Amino acid sequence: MSLLEVRNLEVTYPGGAAAVRGVDLSLAAGRKLGIAGESGCGKSTVALALLRLLPAGTRIAGEVLLNGEDVLTMRWGRVRAVRWAGASIVFQGAMHSLNAVHRIGDQIAEPILLHRRATAAAARKRAGELLEQVGLPAARATAYPHELSGGQRQRVMIAMALACDPQLVVADEPTTALDVMVQAQILRLIGHLVAEQDLGLIMISHDLSVLADTCDRLAVMYAGRVVEEGAARAVHGDARHPYGKALSAAFPRIGDPTSRFAPRGLAGDPPDPSALPSGCAFHPRCPVALDLCATQDQALRNVGQGRRAACVHVEDASSGAAAAAEDTRSTA
Repeated sequence: MSLLEVRNLEVTYPGGAAAVRGVDLSLAAGRKLGIAGESGCGKSTVALALLRLLPAGTRIAGEVLLNGEDVLTMRWGRVRAVRWAGASIVFQGAMHSLNAVHRIGDQIAEPILLHRRATAAAARKRAGELLEQVGLPAARATAYPHELSGGQRQRVMIAMALACDPQLVVADEPTTALDVMVQAQILRLIGHLVAEQDLGLIMISHDLSVLADTCDRLAVMYAGRVVEEGAARAVHGDARHPYGKALSAAFPRIGDPTSRFAPRGLAGDPPDPSALPSGCAFHPRCPVALDLCATQDQALRNVGQGRRAACVHVEDASSGAAAAAEDTRSTA
């Protein structure tokens, strides 16, 4: 059984904005799943929906099975118990997520006191151990957030996420606004922790290259839906959906002068989730759209080797295999 199973997840904000539309995801312990897409594609909404952290009035449908237990149907007491202890989130923007007037050691110790019912002394000791685990001296527990660098604050957020030994960690843009050297350090740290503690990791980013280097599998989201999924390096290097290709091409490639001096991008912005276009939501920006794309939405198709894509230009490998088998039977 998978650690996490997301089935037909739908999230609609008050006012009618359909931020997530029928997302299916699966993650096993010790594995890393990346979710990519531009701002406004629904990535962070998926992360918040996993632990019911969305604002009041938001409609959520589908299933979020954590170790077989549906988070969306849990009583609130059970949800509070699952947060931190079962699954935790490294929120985007560490400076805005940490309380500026509390020492970081106290902030790390708070979930330990709440969920582990530890003594204050034991919680402080555990906070120091967690700081050392993420590469910071235990003495930094007495520091305030403004006394730390951006990379150090991000490490504190990771330490907080690990405070109660969760089985699942969701990292929402964990390297945003960090320089490339610090990004590399944070990504190595996350990879090491996943391997060492057998965690399940969901990492959210707009950067396909970061996800391809860090994650096992990659799901590309657009307008609230997964439009491509597969092995991370395969999706980054040979995307089957035009949107995945555009995301990959938006980053200059080392050693490629054409890419360096004329990086390719994608004109326009993702659609307003409260006013989605008809048919395939990507068709107004798609360079290879057909007439039928404006009227017919495309479901995810199996394109072989554990990959799926939602595009009229890709052939459904499963239906092709079925047709081939039928031809074999008919000629036998």
